[in-house]
Amino acid sequence: MSVTNSTLVRPARNILGSLQLPGDKSISHRYAMLAALAEGSSRFDNFAPGADCASTLTCLRELGCDVERNEKGAVKIQGLGPKLRAPGQPLDCGNSGSTMRMLSGILAAQPFASELVGDASLSRRPMKRIMEPLTQMGARIEAKGGDRAPLRIHGTGLHGIDYRPTVASAQVKTSVLFAGLLAEGETTVEEPTRTRDHGELALRAFGAEVLKSVNISTIRGGQQLHALEAYVPGDISSAAFFLCAAAIFPDSNLVIDGVLLNPTRSAILDVLAGMGSRISMLRLEEQHGELVGTIALTPGKGRPVRIAGAQTALLIDELPVLAAVAPFTAGGLEVRDAGELRVKESDRLSAVTRNLQAMGAQVEQTEDGWRIPGGQSLHGAEIESHDDHRIAMAFAIAALRAGDDTVIRNSECVAISYPSFFQDLENLLER
Repeated sequence: MSVTNSTLVRPARNILGSLQLPGDKSISHRYAMLAALAEGSSRFDNFAPGADCASTLTCLRELGCDVERNEKGAVKIQGLGPKLRAPGQPLDCGNSGSTMRMLSGILAAQPFASELVGDASLSRRPMKRIMEPLTQMGARIEAKGGDRAPLRIHGTGLHGIDYRPTVASAQVKTSVLFAGLLAEGETTVEEPTRTRDHGELALRAFGAEVLKSVNISTIRGGQQLHALEAYVPGDISSAAFFLCAAAIFPDSNLVIDGVLLNPTRSAILDVLAGMGSRISMLRLEEQHGELVGTIALTPGKGRPVRIAGAQTALLIDELPVLAAVAPFTAGGLEVRDAGELRVKESDRLSAVTRNLQAMGAQVEQTEDGWRIPGGQSLHGAEIESHDDHRIAMAFAIAALRAGDDTVIRNSECVAISYPSFFQDLENLLER
């Protein structure tokens, strides 16, 4: 398995071994941003190594923070307190929607204007969902075409609001809560369905009081944050690729150490159990409000799985790989209410459909999901990543059970979230 602009993936016989994953991307973004607002120096071991989190660190440097990263993956950030420094140039978010959306909440409360830019993919993604609440709080934001990057944010004093987004989005919730931390009064976000709560837990870890009740979160403005030292747990969304690989080989045995098991992120384990896999928790502990543990997976025969409603929102990052391996499962997969996949780094609904069809799979794409029968045999093909890291990784997993070799084009995009993905996968394969 060699990684250039394209990667050749050969079929495998089995998945065996243990793995320790890079730090969780969602937590790394949030820890870094809050460290910038805290008093003192924060340190994070196992900080996510991908390009997305590197974009966040680059933006924080432009905003006046001293940021150091060593060869072992540890990151140190010297906080500036609630007031950052005006950047001398546009803040480049690269491909990272998390950086652009969540950092906007902080910049909206700063006493200066700033501009957020991104690559071609990010510049196509919708930003109205953060512009609306931040404008309600008092900020003035200009965007290309009304809702696309680049964003020009005119920071000012903000006031708290009660906000009810129409689309469940943890990035939007976190952006509003970060703005609420710097605003006058209280800010409440009531989501239509529950999403990942890393923003709330990170705020608490840095010393802020956040009230939380299922899908309602409230923060009081003006609270001071204190520096934090933490180990970032392994990324459960990255773990999903390896877990799905183990699930489709009958004799596999996989152990993943130190992985994030936050209940708002671990729905992938429930789905794999429904598909027949046996999942054991070998260790479980709490670190700064986050559940972390070691898990083991062995495969089995399962039933058809249907994902819809609130469960879809909790699995939004894992859906591409679940769909990619669905043809190899006993019962297949149906996904509903996943229209949000159309506005990710690519139109992931269409990308998954086209790539599965290229491999010979039967798949029905609906307006907001798929129906994919199980018990299928696929052949190798040339797969388009669409410059989307999760599409590239998902089809690297599907390729392991194909009848012959698969080529994944533009596979270097995996560096967005997981630079060592192909090497880590190769280390687990039996051929």
